[in-house]
Amino acid sequence: MIPDNLRILVVGQGGREHVLCWKLSQSPHVSRVYCAPGNAGTALDVMNVDISATDNRRLVQFAKEEKIDLVVIGPEAPLVAGLTDDLQKAGIRVFGPSKTAAQLEGSKAFAKRIMKLAQVPTADYQAFDNLDAALSYIEDRSAMKLVVKADGLAAGKGVVVCDTQFEATEAVRSMLAGRQFGTASDKIVIEERLVGQEASILALVDGNTIIPLETSQDHKAAYDGDKGPNTGGMGAYSPAPIVTAEMMDVIVEKILVPTVHMLRREKADFCGVLYAGLMITRQGPKVLEFNVRFGDPEAQPVLMRLKTDLATLLYLAAEQRLSELDELEWDDRPTLCVVMASAGYPGDYEKGKVITGIDAANEVEGVKVFHAGTVLQGDQVLNDGGRVLGVTAIGDDLTNAKLRAYQAVKQIRWEGAWCRKDIADKARDM
Repeated sequence: MIPDNLRILVVGQGGREHVLCWKLSQSPHVSRVYCAPGNAGTALDVMNVDISATDNRRLVQFAKEEKIDLVVIGPEAPLVAGLTDDLQKAGIRVFGPSKTAAQLEGSKAFAKRIMKLAQVPTADYQAFDNLDAALSYIEDRSAMKLVVKADGLAAGKGVVVCDTQFEATEAVRSMLAGRQFGTASDKIVIEERLVGQEASILALVDGNTIIPLETSQDHKAAYDGDKGPNTGGMGAYSPAPIVTAEMMDVIVEKILVPTVHMLRREKADFCGVLYAGLMITRQGPKVLEFNVRFGDPEAQPVLMRLKTDLATLLYLAAEQRLSELDELEWDDRPTLCVVMASAGYPGDYEKGKVITGIDAANEVEGVKVFHAGTVLQGDQVLNDGGRVLGVTAIGDDLTNAKLRAYQAVKQIRWEGAWCRKDIADKARDM
C-alpha cells in the first residue's frame, strides 16, 4: 500500500510532535524519522534537526538533501506561513493543508465565513477592526454573555470567555486598542457564548475522503474547575463519552463534510488534519473553532490509542488515497494526558530549570511522558516553554488511567512545576 524504508521529517517542537515522532518511528515502513527543531524527548526517540519550524527555505533544502519521502507539519504557524506550498513546489510529499486552507485556523473571521456559507452550526458572531463599532455591538447585547476572539494566531490564548459586559469591553479594548496579540488582534470576532460540554473531533482529510479519529476532550482553562485564563490546553482524555456514535454521524454529516466541500469550492482544497473544537449544546453540536492540525495535548491520548499504522495513514492522505483504507483499529482502553507547566504559565515564566524523575514516571505501568517545552543540556533536561510535559497514561478504565497519570506526575520535579488535578473529572461524573 505504501513503500518501505520511508524517511519522514516532522516539523515542530511540542508534545504533539513528540507523539507523532514516537508513533511514526514504530512503523515497519519507516527507516528514519527527523524532527525540526524537536525537543529533549524527540532527541531521545528520533533525530533532531536544528532548523526552526518557520524557516521554510532551510526546511525545503533539508527535505531535498536528505531525500525525505514525507513531511508532517505539526504546528499551525508554519501551515499559515505556507510551508506546505513551498514543499510541494519543490516536489516534496507533505501532510498538512495549503496556506489558503490553513486560514481556517489562521483567521477566525475566515472560518466563520466558511461556516456561514456551508451552513455549519456555530455561534452568532460579528467581526470588527474598529473599536467604537465593537463596543457599540457589545452595548446592544447587554443581556447576552459573549466571547471575544483575536482573529489571528495567538498560541491558544487569544480567546476571552466573558461573564459580564464589562469583561467583554475590557477584552475588546485590550485586543483592538492595546494590540494585546500584535497583528493577530488587529481584527477580532465577538460571538455568543455557547453553553454545554466541549469535545474535540479530529479527522484525516485528503481533499475528498474524511476519516474521523477517536474523540477526545481538552481542558483549555488554566486552573481546576475550568477557572482562569485560556491556555493551549492543560490536559485531555480519549474517548469523550459525551460524543455518542449517533452524534458522531451528525458531526460528520453536518460539520466536517460541508466544511471540506466549501473549502474546495473556495479553491482551498484541504489535506491534513481537520480539528473541530465543538460545544455539545442542547440543540446539538456547534463549532467553537477549527484547527488545521493535530491538537496539543489531544494528539497524545488519541494517538496512544491508535493501532493502525500512522505512517500509512499520513502517506496515503498526502497522496489523496485515503479511500483505499479499511476501518481504523483502536485500543478500546481510555487514555488521559496531564500537562505539567512552568510557574507563571500562561503568563510569563522562567526557563532553564532542571527536570528530574522523567525516567521514573515512564516506568509507571501504561505511562509515556511526552516532551513539549524541554531542551537537552548535556545529559540534563531543562524546561524551555510554558507547557513542559504531557504525562499520558492508558488504563482499563478512565479512573485507572487517571490514577496512573497522576502517579507518574508525582515522580517528576522541577522548580515551580504545576498541573491541573481534575483532568477528566467531568467524564467520570457522567
